[in-house]
Amino acid sequence: MARKSERDGIKNPYVRFRPLKKPKLEKQLTTLWDFPSQHYGKGQQGSAGYRGATPSYVIWNVIQRYTKPGDRVCDPFCGSGTTIDVCKDTGRIGLGYDLAPFRKDIEASDARALPLKDREVHLVFMDPPYGENIHYSDSPQCIGKSSALDGQWQKDMSQVFEEAYRVLRNKGILAVYVQDIWQQKTKSFASLGVDVARQASSLFDMIDHVAVVRRNKDLEKGNYRKSADEENFMLRGFNHLLVFRKKKYVPKDKPAPGARRSTKKQTPRGRPPAKKRTGRPGGKRASGPPSNRKGGSPSKGRKRK
Repeated sequence: MARKSERDGIKNPYVRFRPLKKPKLEKQLTTLWDFPSQHYGKGQQGSAGYRGATPSYVIWNVIQRYTKPGDRVCDPFCGSGTTIDVCKDTGRIGLGYDLAPFRKDIEASDARALPLKDREVHLVFMDPPYGENIHYSDSPQCIGKSSALDGQWQKDMSQVFEEAYRVLRNKGILAVYVQDIWQQKTKSFASLGVDVARQASSLFDMIDHVAVVRRNKDLEKGNYRKSADEENFMLRGFNHLLVFRKKKYVPKDKPAPGARRSTKKQTPRGRPPAKKRTGRPGGKRASGPPSNRKGGSPSKGRKRK
């Protein structure tokens, strides 16, 4: 039988015998979020055993702030289905996709080619792989196989953002939950939060940036902390939540993703379009001299009668 302290709250991973109670389920009012629990309420959203699962509190707050009941919410990296479960709890329509579906209500699809129509959803929430830190799928298309240190992850994510732009309605919301990377073996740092902000800026306007405290047990492991102290690097203590709004238009020199290119002949820049000539029926020009305007002179080279 569980001790009273464990029954009354969540076992504190940092301090012994001091329970952490689940916070009240309410919209956050600052840009610093801290959730001691992976799930809200008595049940679970998604699977607690799924490695790399997104805290359901984060998704709940995003959905409550940027959508209304009946709106369509898409998660192209759906994992164990946390977004779908939160949508059910809040009266939204959840659309989950993943290269390796974890359950039946998640459809197999690449985040760069979603089976959705243009401008079909109100919100796209994504928690993509953070480079090669976790093995998600054996598929060669898996973005979790792309390195964030050589630029391949950034290229792949640019295509993901283009697809999100395509499926989002005008002024729709894109929310990206991502973590920076420190690779100890090569002493390399990749600021994925900055990369995401830069890549999405051509298609979206950034409207907010939230820091979400990481409640990972590994952060308190003695060997992790000892290594960070002795080798002079810092453990990742927070995740980025970057929120964007779809732009009303894209630059003229870059057509909207998925848009069909015009087949009309383009007029060279700096040159006004040619005016269509008008004349008598049949397209024939008048053979006689033009009529003299009042106070004007006859056409050059012709004698006055």
